[in-house]
Amino acid sequence: MNRMLKNKSITIVGGGTAGLVTALLIKERTSYNVKLIKSDKIGIIGVGEGSTEHWEDFMSVVRLNMWEMLKETDATLKLGIYFKDWTDKPYYHNVNHFIKNKIGQFPVGISLNYVKGIEQIKCTDYYNIENKIEYLKDKSPSRQFHFNTVKLNTWLLKKCGEREIEVTDDEILDVLINENGIDTLKGEKNNYKSDFYIDCTGFKRLLISKLGAKWKSYSKYLKLNEAIAFPTGDTENYTPFTTATAMSSGWMWNIPVWGRHGNGYIFDNNFTTTEQAKLEVETKLGHQIEIAKNIKFEPGALDTPWIKNCMATGLAANFVEPLEASSIATTINQTFIFLNHITHNEIEKFNNKMTAIMENIRDYVALHYIVDRKDSEFWKNMKTVDLPDTLNEKLELWKNRFAIGDDFKNPDFLLFREDNFNHILYGINYCSKNGVQKTLDMYHDSLLSLCKGKNVEYSDNLDSYAKDNYILHKKWLEKARNVY
Repeated sequence: MNRMLKNKSITIVGGGTAGLVTALLIKERTSYNVKLIKSDKIGIIGVGEGSTEHWEDFMSVVRLNMWEMLKETDATLKLGIYFKDWTDKPYYHNVNHFIKNKIGQFPVGISLNYVKGIEQIKCTDYYNIENKIEYLKDKSPSRQFHFNTVKLNTWLLKKCGEREIEVTDDEILDVLINENGIDTLKGEKNNYKSDFYIDCTGFKRLLISKLGAKWKSYSKYLKLNEAIAFPTGDTENYTPFTTATAMSSGWMWNIPVWGRHGNGYIFDNNFTTTEQAKLEVETKLGHQIEIAKNIKFEPGALDTPWIKNCMATGLAANFVEPLEASSIATTINQTFIFLNHITHNEIEKFNNKMTAIMENIRDYVALHYIVDRKDSEFWKNMKTVDLPDTLNEKLELWKNRFAIGDDFKNPDFLLFREDNFNHILYGINYCSKNGVQKTLDMYHDSLLSLCKGKNVEYSDNLDSYAKDNYILHKKWLEKARNVY
């Protein structure tokens, strides 16, 4: 296939979040005939229930109503990730507020606070830790959300129907190929032919594996390879963040959605078993849990997610781990890139960009584990784990300063950039205070005083502003659920 023309057909196989999001974006942006094949026999993996700010981009492009989404998916707001027990003090990757006054690219605001020893959380919207958020009457204070995965799937499927995307319930049993790529999909009920195919079949990779795609493992750098997921009940208040709590062999997530919480423990099964992990969670929580899913995986990504007339996305293309909720965001950005390159079949450019995206995610996740914790065999072992060369090169720079924009290549579709990395560098206390001070010393005192004043003004204003303009997260949700 040399190029895509109007009214050509694209068939998506897989009815999880990745398949539905991809279908809606392609339908909205193109004149292609979009079809989706899903099997009701196959459940939803639903490893995580969190999004990043890229979700708002998806909602905007597809013209979806946020208030409807909040109610239909039992969504809650996500303003960041709270890291507990990874270091001697908790820290907070807050997506809405971070002191980032800059001189050129140099992040002078956080540098001033860092050398003064100010707690990282105090540089963020620290009222979130009290379950409070800014009350904005007509809009959300966050671009990120937590979802009930099953209800999200139902809602997105309804939106596909409203956009006249043909959805067929069938199970694909075989994939027939020819010199141009995929020729025919053989289903349990029917056979299917299309001009282009998108593989959203999760870890099975039913389509792309037939064309010779290889899995590029990240297990040399990222050691977690199994997870148990379990629900817990409702609470009086909801955190407006994901909680990531370090455990003996990995970490545990807690995500509030309306009416319940989604939880999981992701671990290295070389250091614990599924039953031991369950017992550790129960000891931590003080009550028994019922495992809803047990998932084993190898972190990594396909070497070539687009081959001939097939592109893989979602879990079929990549999976690192749920830390920082990169999965949905990767699908969204990948679809945008795909649409940029499908007209002229620019496969190599697409695959190169996806490699850059995945290496960026891999390096960002790996950074979180560079901590001093050594109270278990797992954490002791993490100190011996290799780091990717691409991260090591940056860490040499970051020994003496925080990250700047020039440290990142191909930034257009990268999920994580300097501000994201600086949250973690600050939280894990990685940078040398003397090195950071040396950079500060080159600037005029008057310029530093101006930035210092803005930092003080931020904290003072937040305290006074929050008294009248912040409300409990759950109270905000009660109001929001009555809007639609």
